[in-house]
Amino acid sequence: MGDLGNSTVDFHPKKPGLDKGGHEGDFGVTVEELCSLMELRGPEALQKIQENYTDTETLCHRLKTSPADGLSDNPADLEKRRQVFGMNFIPPKKPKTFLQLVWEALQDVTLIILEIAAIISLGLSFYQPPGGDTEACGNVSAGAEEEGEAEAGWIEGAAILLSVLCVVLVTAFNDWSKEKQFRGLQSRIEQEQRFAVVRNGTVIQIPVAEMVVGDIAQIKYGDLLPADGVLIQGNDLKIDESSLTGESDHVRKSIAKDPMLLSGTHVMEGSGKMLVTAVGVNSQTGIIFTLLGAGEVEEEKKDCKKGKQDGTLENNQNKAKKQDEAVAMEMQPLKSAEGGEVEEKEKKKSSVAKKEKSVLQGKLTKLAVQIGKAGLVMSAITVIILMLYFVIETFVIQGVVWLTECTPIYVQYFVKFFIIGVTVLVVAVPEGLPLAVTISLAYSVKKMMKDNNLVRHLDACETMGNATAICSDKTGTLTTNRMTVVQIYIGDQLFRNIPRPDQINPKTLELITSAIAVNCAYTSKIIAADKEGGLPKQVGNKTECALLGLVLDLKQEYQAVREQIPEEKLYKVYTFNSVRKSMSTVIQMPDGSFRLYSKGASEILLTKCSFVLGRDGEARAFRPRDKDEMVKKVIEPMACEGLRTICIAYREFPADPMPDWDNETDIVSNLICITVVGIEDPVRAEVPEAIRKCQRAGITVRMVTGDNINTARAIAAKCGIIHPGDDFLCMDGKEFNRRIRNEKGEIEQERIDKIWPKLRVLARSSPTDKHTLVKGIIDSTIVEQRQVVAVTGDGTNDGPALKKADVGFAMGIAGTDVAKEASDIILTDDNFSSIVKAVMWGRNVYDSISKFLQFQLTVNVVAVIVAFTGACITQDSPLKAVQMLWVNLIMDTFASLALATEPPTESLLLRKPYGRNNPLISTTMMKNILGHAVYQLIIIFTLLFVGERIFDIDSGRNAPLHSPPSEHYTIIFNTFVLMQLFNEINARKIHGERNVFDGIFSNPIFCSIVLGTFAIQIVIVQFGGKPFSCSPLNVEQWLWCLFVGMGELVWGQVIASVPTHQLKCLKEAGHGSAPDMIMDEDLAEDEEEIDHAERELRRGQILWFRGLNRIQTQMEVVSTFKRSGSFQGAARRRSSVLSQLHDVTNNSTPSHVVLSTANATGAPGNPGGESFP
Repeated sequence: MGDLGNSTVDFHPKKPGLDKGGHEGDFGVTVEELCSLMELRGPEALQKIQENYTDTETLCHRLKTSPADGLSDNPADLEKRRQVFGMNFIPPKKPKTFLQLVWEALQDVTLIILEIAAIISLGLSFYQPPGGDTEACGNVSAGAEEEGEAEAGWIEGAAILLSVLCVVLVTAFNDWSKEKQFRGLQSRIEQEQRFAVVRNGTVIQIPVAEMVVGDIAQIKYGDLLPADGVLIQGNDLKIDESSLTGESDHVRKSIAKDPMLLSGTHVMEGSGKMLVTAVGVNSQTGIIFTLLGAGEVEEEKKDCKKGKQDGTLENNQNKAKKQDEAVAMEMQPLKSAEGGEVEEKEKKKSSVAKKEKSVLQGKLTKLAVQIGKAGLVMSAITVIILMLYFVIETFVIQGVVWLTECTPIYVQYFVKFFIIGVTVLVVAVPEGLPLAVTISLAYSVKKMMKDNNLVRHLDACETMGNATAICSDKTGTLTTNRMTVVQIYIGDQLFRNIPRPDQINPKTLELITSAIAVNCAYTSKIIAADKEGGLPKQVGNKTECALLGLVLDLKQEYQAVREQIPEEKLYKVYTFNSVRKSMSTVIQMPDGSFRLYSKGASEILLTKCSFVLGRDGEARAFRPRDKDEMVKKVIEPMACEGLRTICIAYREFPADPMPDWDNETDIVSNLICITVVGIEDPVRAEVPEAIRKCQRAGITVRMVTGDNINTARAIAAKCGIIHPGDDFLCMDGKEFNRRIRNEKGEIEQERIDKIWPKLRVLARSSPTDKHTLVKGIIDSTIVEQRQVVAVTGDGTNDGPALKKADVGFAMGIAGTDVAKEASDIILTDDNFSSIVKAVMWGRNVYDSISKFLQFQLTVNVVAVIVAFTGACITQDSPLKAVQMLWVNLIMDTFASLALATEPPTESLLLRKPYGRNNPLISTTMMKNILGHAVYQLIIIFTLLFVGERIFDIDSGRNAPLHSPPSEHYTIIFNTFVLMQLFNEINARKIHGERNVFDGIFSNPIFCSIVLGTFAIQIVIVQFGGKPFSCSPLNVEQWLWCLFVGMGELVWGQVIASVPTHQLKCLKEAGHGSAPDMIMDEDLAEDEEEIDHAERELRRGQILWFRGLNRIQTQMEVVSTFKRSGSFQGAARRRSSVLSQLHDVTNNSTPSHVVLSTANATGAPGNPGGESFP
């Protein structure tokens, strides 16, 4: 099967053995027949089924399966089906090999420049001017000719090449492990996707990959279909096929009109059973993936565009998001195809809203540009000054004539200057920054798994740290989602506990049993507890389980009723949806008449009741004033105790005349109310504490629920969302809509702005209300910081709000596939307190990166200034190229590891969110950076200019080319590194805390890295010799170096004593983008509207800066932000983890640094606002 992904033309598995009749194995139907059947829709499909199989029953028969009992669980049979019809799995694209990643890392322009310089330096070092007569070339080469030293000239070039190799290997290894982690995450998400199938007459949940052709699958509201199939029984089924056809209208499916169900589509309403007819690469989604070369290279895409499935394909190209990375992709929704040509993308892009970067990414891009420019300028000036000085000194002051045979010697000097310049640039650019971001995010994501957060979009965990508002569902998130009926109003009596069966009229009892048994989804049931004394397990919809539990408490059997009236015999079902807020089922009675059972939210269903059952079990008129009284005396008191109230009613219809079943309003009216029950869903024990933590951390929690306002208010008070005496608003959806809409019924932002700051509870809300509220809070401009909103959701209808939010949380247990698809993070335990953990991790990521920046920039500032001034004054950088690279590579890589893996602490929740416009480098950090830089510069310049006197050694200044390393410069290098090591400990605190050792032992990685770096430093100094330009130091010199290094810790305390607020001169750096929200009108000019930082990058005058795309390469994670992250544009992400995964891994090719989504065909230039040099 593995090679299937690569075949573009032949999408069907090679047939294992066709018997004489041409049918595979001994099934009465071939893969081709099933494939061609699945390509048809509506009437054509029905016609084909009639022509070939007469009906679906026969098709089931030919596939050797039973519509009622499904397949037998016989392993041999299942295996045979897999061989004949394929497995439900699409082969993944091969990951990049380590060598490919090495090659990509080598594309970094800075590294290429260094390589070229090193090679020139190597070549020239072997050149000797003809004749021993070097005197003619001036004294430039004097002193270089001590015996044996001339040959050592090659060492510097070789050492630079070696350190470049080191950088490349580290980068490649990081990319490789990152890709491996993504694949691990992907397969974990996949293993969790299970589906209900009927085998041996019982419904079981199996992993999606184990489904085979012939399985009978149960489909219900909220499912993502994992395979193609034919509907064999359905109730009010509506499917969203937009992922395949691009049509946004829901398609109604029925056995009579259109029974074809396709993989990758979503069930939006209703339920039913389907016969699986195509899986894996043979399903419609699979065929398209194969056409798009799920495991293949670009060329084939050109032909496959013309491939057979034209209609479907075109749409898919529009839908596209590369999904070939699908690691053993279990039929994830086809959100995408790779084929879309660039023009098509461009057209799309102009209509798509401007994507907003994640908070962190925007700030980092800006900072990187600022640093890159500064470094470029410094390195250019360094090279120019060095060259001018040399030329003037040699040819003007000494009056030497330029001789042809001396040219290589002069060139060698220029190459040396050039290398120094490049080194300054290399040190100036914080190479370790993308690495720190990557490590920090990857580390957090891994640890968040343990805290029940499955992160689907990496940037979500960082955005969560900035969250200012959480809009949470009630059921299941704040409450336990284990519902039980605790009060019941029946036969004119309110029972505060469940009554005994003999307290209820037998006729009423029978009615209530049938009404609940028939009018609850047959997938909802109650199973005996696993262990003695445990609570029985509730399977399916929890509200329905509560009602079924009531039947059992009344000592009745719901299963017996269901056996009498199996699901196939239900005449008509109006399934529950967010508009109806009720569910009704019609059954035909033995005498041919009909009976409708209905259940739903009490205030909605009571308005449709005209009668009510009295104590004697007889119906009597139910007048408006009776209704009001019932609301006051029964429903409101229940709701105020936090109970959810459900009304159960029924109605009889004669057989003649036949009612018009499509006219739902007439059918579900004039009902007879049987009972109203109060269902309790207790608040989770840990929720009040979690909400208190959120409020302390400056995050407002709002509850958005479909429940009655009194119930919602009661639960909100129990959770601590509202406190008596506070100034807050609780309203229901109707009131909310009335207040936010103007006379014409349009939503106005100013009106929303009057409501949301005080709104704490929104009850009886529709999905649209939830979306409107989230959008209103995000677009609001009345607060100076743009709000960052997190939303939780579990239902299919929560999709839009989850997509719109900055961070969408879907419920792992109760959540539907649609909700998970739209979310950024999946809560595997459905628990609100896990969201608080996500906030903690998010803030930790932000802090880790700030710590790293604080450390990194101190190193950079000092190294650049030392190299620059040293070069200008002594014509040679005190820190050699190789030493600089050691400082740069090891200090960066190791420091990013050490500082990015600090575990989060509870104290992170004691401060308010940073906000979008807050700078990445705060004034306190700026004070620390400059303060430590001053200390280090004073020490180094003292050593540079008077060091030889202090230590009584030979001066290293003005040494000629290729002279042996001096103790003098070795001491400078050693002191510099040791100061960085001790400053790394200072960098652990960024808010000006005094105790920098606090919690240092809780991070073993940090301790081992600091000690490890120190050990390597000793080796370099004592044994590094010529390649590292070091000469061994004695014990006394070492102790002085250590002493000066430890001075950093003392100096850190001095800096901490300086009050930040008095340093008015300090400027913060790395602000978020200033115009925070780009309003929708400007979006049309998306092509020109590129944010400032990117325009700077674009101009191309910074060729080198583009070269620094290691920042980008290792930042694929950050660039994933770009595509999937917290954009508030209208085109909020639809991708699944897979497509991201793809972009992340595939985008590391720096040769054409253009995001793959923007440019599927890999064209080097791309006018759209997508490239990220």
